[in-house]
Amino acid sequence: MIISRTPFRISFFGGGTDYPDWFEKYGGQVLATTIDKYCYLTCRYLPPFFEHRIRLVYSKIENCQSIEEIAHPSVREVLRFLGINQGVEIHHDGDLPARSGMGSSSAFTVGLLHALYALKGQMVSKQRLASESIHIEQKLLAETVGSQDQVSAAYGGLNQIVFEPDGGNISVKPLTLSTRRIDELNSHLMLFYTGIKRTAAKVAETYVSDIRSKKQQLLTLKSFVDESVSILASRRNIRDFGKLLDEAWQVKRTLSGSVSNSDVDGLYDRALAAGALGGKLTGAGGGGFLLLFVPPGKQKKVKEAFKDLICVPFKFEFAGSQVIFFDPREDYSALDRERVNRKLKRFYELLPAKGGA
Repeated sequence: MIISRTPFRISFFGGGTDYPDWFEKYGGQVLATTIDKYCYLTCRYLPPFFEHRIRLVYSKIENCQSIEEIAHPSVREVLRFLGINQGVEIHHDGDLPARSGMGSSSAFTVGLLHALYALKGQMVSKQRLASESIHIEQKLLAETVGSQDQVSAAYGGLNQIVFEPDGGNISVKPLTLSTRRIDELNSHLMLFYTGIKRTAAKVAETYVSDIRSKKQQLLTLKSFVDESVSILASRRNIRDFGKLLDEAWQVKRTLSGSVSNSDVDGLYDRALAAGALGGKLTGAGGGGFLLLFVPPGKQKKVKEAFKDLICVPFKFEFAGSQVIFFDPREDYSALDRERVNRKLKRFYELLPAKGGA
């Protein structure tokens, strides 16, 4: 049995420039961090004593005989990609809800790949986890998703992630800040759940299909990454980071009418009135989690203004996707299902007839 733990992420700047249609021509970059909220996946080879060969437990329960029957798209394609033919059982648990802008879909894909590779007895690099997750989501599933979430989930940490043009190479540059500076940034951030669920791919489709027409906005968003890194790496007042978040959010809202809405705008205005300096929706937009930059002295007032929303305290994390449990004793991969079924049939045939001696 294997248990993997993969972090969710918060993207600060550069979102939108990580789509291949954009960065393969103009290059892209993001500033993002993972946090101590996780996707957990438990995987094991399924004992051959059941009618089903594949069992999935997430928000639904699936009992299947073949990979083709699986309704969950990521599970189906990851099993195909890895060529897993044995019976398997997969359980999913998450600290945060899906479709909330925290990179949950990519954390699931990365975590599932990691767990199933471990189940096969293979240790894979973070780079491989990231690149194969991107391939599965963008090519095999044909989803309208960027490339930052998979990288953050695999690597973990506070990183400047650079997407190179003309080849699409991805480099991960951890920010080498003092613990004091990292804690200072963390202490100014608040996360609230809006309760508005949306699918990131559907929001992204409203501007990615014609993404190069958004050239000016995306070049501006890309430049904010360098400026934000400069703020953090210098002695500039940390509040400048919050003000830059506000500038970036105003630009991102112009990418599409679906990025924000009247409900989100109302929440954002309420936050600014209570003392926030800036903020953003954490994913493609439309809903999910609202990240706010709030000086510690103003956070009580912001909480009172958002007493109808769930506030989620968090800390940055730096480990990325990990296998946190491994027990090789439950390895049923070598058992032949037909051989076991024949023995079971023979066993029941030898039992005394009902009502006999």
